[in-house]
Amino acid sequence: MSVPAPRRTLPRPPVRRPDARCRARRVTVAVAALCLVAGTAAASPPAPPEPTGCGDLVRGQLCLQGPVGADGTYTASYRRNGAADGLDEIIVRLGYQRKNDRITAFPGWFGTRRTQGGAVGLSGRVEMLADECIRGVMERGETLYVTKWSCS
Repeated sequence: MSVPAPRRTLPRPPVRRPDARCRARRVTVAVAALCLVAGTAAASPPAPPEPTGCGDLVRGQLCLQGPVGADGTYTASYRRNGAADGLDEIIVRLGYQRKNDRITAFPGWFGTRRTQGGAVGLSGRVEMLADECIRGVMERGETLYVTKWSCS
């Protein structure tokens, strides 16, 4: 038996590398996308700090807003967490409390109201001295809730 002679094959073309223009296009697109993301991040405003005069409660947040250290209209608001469906509405009494370095005053009340959609807010005029601090107050049943003190 004889062994057949080895076959001669034609040399294969070299392995083809991606075209330089295609690679340059990919790099340009990637750099442009990174610049767009970095520019958007730099242009976006920083996250706001926690509002002054607010206090986190177990099931919501109580806030008092107004011109601290001056006479004006103040608003006490309460928002319940996860109560937007309106099934678990509650009645609350909202107001404020003032203090200075000598005395802490009894609460002043804006009124009583039932939450709607898990939120309620009441306003009123408060006469304040420049050296006084103020905080929001909420009463539900026999329990009194307060915010942090806000001072000018």
